[in-house]
Amino acid sequence: MEVLGQPFVLERLGTDGDARQAAGLFEALDGRVDAFGLGGADLYVLADGQRYTFNNVRKLVAHARQTPVLDGSGLKNTLERHATAQLDAELNWQTQRVLMVSAVDRFGMAEALAVAGADVVYGDLIFGLNLDFPIRSLDALRRAARLLLPPLTTLPQDWFYPTGDKQNESVQGKGTRYYAWADVIAGDTHFAKRYAPHDLSGKTVLTQTITEADRDWMKDRGVARLITTTPRIGSRNFATNVLEAFFVTLSGKREALTPEEYLHYIEQVGFRPEINQLN
Repeated sequence: MEVLGQPFVLERLGTDGDARQAAGLFEALDGRVDAFGLGGADLYVLADGQRYTFNNVRKLVAHARQTPVLDGSGLKNTLERHATAQLDAELNWQTQRVLMVSAVDRFGMAEALAVAGADVVYGDLIFGLNLDFPIRSLDALRRAARLLLPPLTTLPQDWFYPTGDKQNESVQGKGTRYYAWADVIAGDTHFAKRYAPHDLSGKTVLTQTITEADRDWMKDRGVARLITTTPRIGSRNFATNVLEAFFVTLSGKREALTPEEYLHYIEQVGFRPEINQLN
């Protein structure tokens, strides 16, 4: 494919959650590709201006010494913040009740929703730790991030985020009533699907990574409107890690870019949220 006049070869290699096999791929391909887009795991979480590193993911990519590894965290903090602000004209955030299934991994969106005046429940404790404790303000989310992220990033990330076959499991529990309350379900696709009730009639879903199977799933559940912050490439909306890898490669750098540099490329490419009416 071509991005800003530059030809790219994009290859997607999955290991069904097998960390050892993934680590071997990073070692084998180091220096042979221009950038890695790490999907299915976060290397870093950027929350309230601080960067927290997941220890087990750092070990996973440790053999990538020449090729930069991008997990999408830098682009989430810019692209998703930007897209959320752009959507105010369509959604009028002050009139919307939003369930953000996980916020600490996309703090840009969380802050943008708060600034726009949406009524938000941040579900990090509900879905990440199975505690029926909704976080209802940005200040409370910041306090939770400062308190919980240092110890949590020492634990395996798949304790909190579904990988492999777990991505196809449905878990009904404490969070179901918050789906019923919300007008908009926002956040990671796998996380949102994993804890969703069967009936999502009339809901809007705001996310990024989407396949045709995900679209069919949402239609079957009655989702009225699907909004993606990343563009469709072929049959899939790729995640921020892939787009971040594109932009770093275009820049010629061997490391993550600054927020200003990401915004520069977002504006050059002309990214805007994609709105799909499903039901």
